[in-house]
Amino acid sequence: MTNNAEEIKTIFNRIAPVYNQLNDWLSFGQHRIWKQMAVKWSSAGPGNTCLDLCCGSGDLALLLAKQAGPTGCVFGVDFSAEQLAVAARRDRPFLTPASPISWVEADALDLPFADNYFDCATMGYGLRNVTDIPRSLQELHRVLKPGAKAAILDLHRPSNSLMRSFQQFYLDTLVVPLAQQFGMTQEYAYINPSLEKFPIGQQQVAIANKAGFAAATHYPIAGAMMGVLVLAKGIEN
Repeated sequence: MTNNAEEIKTIFNRIAPVYNQLNDWLSFGQHRIWKQMAVKWSSAGPGNTCLDLCCGSGDLALLLAKQAGPTGCVFGVDFSAEQLAVAARRDRPFLTPASPISWVEADALDLPFADNYFDCATMGYGLRNVTDIPRSLQELHRVLKPGAKAAILDLHRPSNSLMRSFQQFYLDTLVVPLAQQFGMTQEYAYINPSLEKFPIGQQQVAIANKAGFAAATHYPIAGAMMGVLVLAKGIEN
């Protein structure tokens, strides 16, 4: 697993054309439910200014745009230009009023936004891939308004040995062969080592508290193979 930001960016640029399709197949469509849960936990509402950090191809940003409605606005931020290009080409719901979305190429460790700017935020499958998790949470804390919430969805290594074995079986027998079919074996080889080094559960909570968040709760889902870290910035910040 590389810890070089440019190498990670290259991986995500290369998988951009098949990213949506692979996510659907690899999760049997369940990732859409998990993302809806994250948006709900972010407390996005009408008229909000919303951030989708490490937005990839834009799933969470599109969901936030529906929640914030025509009086809100959404910023989808990613360091991968190719992922942002895919996001910008996606169809928007014709009959559902939604916020405009600005797609911004930027680093999660150095966000181009003022302090206390956003009413809510989401992050899907991005925290595991940043090169400095504490700093990324500090930046997220900085740009959120006092009292705002964020929800961070990601893969995790389950602590239960049975579920851990099942996850490894799933990665070896489904993810690897499917990635091979798309010529993306090398690009998807990063998943296993990224899971090994990724802090989970109370470790994430501790990092978030140190970053300044007044409240942090980690919710395991999908047999603890996934999790959502829900954060709240203090009203005094």
